[in-house]
Amino acid sequence: MPLLFSAAKQKPARVLPGFNITLGFTLTYLSLIVLIPLSALVFKTFTLTWDQFWSAVTGPRVMASYRLTFGASFLAALVNVFFGLLVAWVLVRYDFIGKKVVDALVDLPFALPTAVAGISLTALLASNGWVGQYLEPLGIQLAFNPNGVVVALIFIGLPFVVRTVQPVLEDAEKELEEAATCLGATRWQIFSRVIFPSIAPALLTGFAMAFARAIGEYGSVIFIAGNMPMVSEITPLIIISKLEQYDYAGATAVALVMLLISFALLLVINALQSWQRSRTGAPS
Repeated sequence: MPLLFSAAKQKPARVLPGFNITLGFTLTYLSLIVLIPLSALVFKTFTLTWDQFWSAVTGPRVMASYRLTFGASFLAALVNVFFGLLVAWVLVRYDFIGKKVVDALVDLPFALPTAVAGISLTALLASNGWVGQYLEPLGIQLAFNPNGVVVALIFIGLPFVVRTVQPVLEDAEKELEEAATCLGATRWQIFSRVIFPSIAPALLTGFAMAFARAIGEYGSVIFIAGNMPMVSEITPLIIISKLEQYDYAGATAVALVMLLISFALLLVINALQSWQRSRTGAPS
């Protein structure tokens, strides 16, 4: 009995080491991979005076690239909210032949190299492409202009909305919809008053994630944008151009602005996720 009692009091063996060791490894890894490179970016920017920094981040070409990058990213994220919800709804609520294939295709932009995506979209939408050759006579140009930027950002941002909304729709309580139907509610009333309030936080999170991803996109956009200064030049291309001109401080200044905006978006995403968990009662 004493042996059994003492054995019962022993703590189970842990597969992973203790908190102090794992925390140390975590901080060291994050410092090497994330914090040190970002601190180098900040320190290089500090070599500029305030006037030089302001001139670097507010030049005419840079401001035009901001307008295109953020405007196209916002528009693409809005489009993805609508069509991402539609795709997620079809995948969750309906059974059809090839459903698993469609579900796998949603993740294709995650796995596909961005340069391959850009080349594919260009070959498809250029004036001599499979689709572009029919749109060109109608006066619709989707390549080598800002329209191409929006198309590319829609392509790479769709999975973020679908994969954010899909699990929420799967976990939705069907009993509430059935009860609303029994009470005489129309389909639109059920969607707007029962379903949409439960998925709204997920939609906002998916929008923010797609928007944040689109801001920093380079590979898929560079081939289809046309890269015309003041017209279809994105901010990541401005950074690359400054690096090619050996203007490292100017490149880091523009990159720092993008970093601060991306960090703010991450805070928004975390706040939306916390709001979603508080509404659904899920553990944080």
